[in-house]
Amino acid sequence: MNVTKPTSIMCITGQSDTHLTDIQNHRLHSAIISDFLALQSAAKKAGFDLTIASSFRDFERQSIIWNNKFLGIRPVYNKQQKVVDLTKLNDVDKCIAIMLYSALPGASRHHLGTDLDVFDKAAVSDDYKLQLTPDEYLQGGPFAPLSNWLDTNLVKFGFYRPYQHDLGGVAPELWHISHIKQSQLLVNKLSEQVLFECIKNSELQGKRAILDNLPAIYKRFVTNVSPHLKEG
Repeated sequence: MNVTKPTSIMCITGQSDTHLTDIQNHRLHSAIISDFLALQSAAKKAGFDLTIASSFRDFERQSIIWNNKFLGIRPVYNKQQKVVDLTKLNDVDKCIAIMLYSALPGASRHHLGTDLDVFDKAAVSDDYKLQLTPDEYLQGGPFAPLSNWLDTNLVKFGFYRPYQHDLGGVAPELWHISHIKQSQLLVNKLSEQVLFECIKNSELQGKRAILDNLPAIYKRFVTNVSPHLKEG
């Protein structure tokens, strides 16, 4: 007998898009639109053109990214932004190398629609090739002023950076912001078991290594995020 998965589970694992609203050529969770627009408006008043670089990605899209990296079709980078030679790694270590910057399909916060990558479009030319790398957001980078402004203002509009600090899991991503309330409501519905079933029924490369090591992976790369600060 086929059992239909609850809509909330489908949403948090990237297998449904019923929770999304189209905005600025992207899709975000319907419940965060007003807060995002308020953040964007405040940024504009401060002299920034806060623009969405990436938002919702479904399970299929995240799987393509994952598989292409696992197979060496797309490069995998370390924290020094050097390409990792995956041919020298076993399957478990390949997965760990990938998860430094690319989430495990089924557990990506981009599935939620509450998380997005942003940059300051006004800080670069129209033909600038966006990289979403640390040097763009740190001192001397084109988006450092926006990054500093976000440090002070994100929480005022209900957002934070889940990957602001290096906690030994996902590398710091200063471009990645998340809606505090709505992301937490959805993240709380994810579990190891939900993720296990999602991956078990997938065509992910390295699936056996992932499932055999899921408890450690889940703790290190899924729930291991920076805490959000309260306003004031």
